[in-house]
Amino acid sequence: MSLTSVLSADAIANALKECQAPDTFCHKKFFQTCGLTKKTSQEVKNVFRILDDDGSEFIEEDELQFFLQRFSPSARVLTESETKKFMLAVDEDSDGKIGIDEFEHAVLS
Repeated sequence: MSLTSVLSADAIANALKECQAPDTFCHKKFFQTCGLTKKTSQEVKNVFRILDDDGSEFIEEDELQFFLQRFSPSARVLTESETKKFMLAVDEDSDGKIGIDEFEHAVLS
């Protein structure tokens, strides 16, 4: 499965364009622009599984910095401050990693 099986390529491109400059990434805006906020719970979970690069069922901080590149290999890496801000906003139990339920909640709330 690929991200374009859930999200349109145009929506992904638009979301990436909005945050191409360093320190402009906002996860809520990104989720909205790429169309993820309009997807079902199952579709959001499918996207999470694609983003979970190592298959650990969590997205750790080192994976999170490459978040945008999972949508497009040519996308930039998140800055350290963007990565930390994203983790703090989504990691509800403060264990240093984002689980599937935390991701779903961040996308759909």
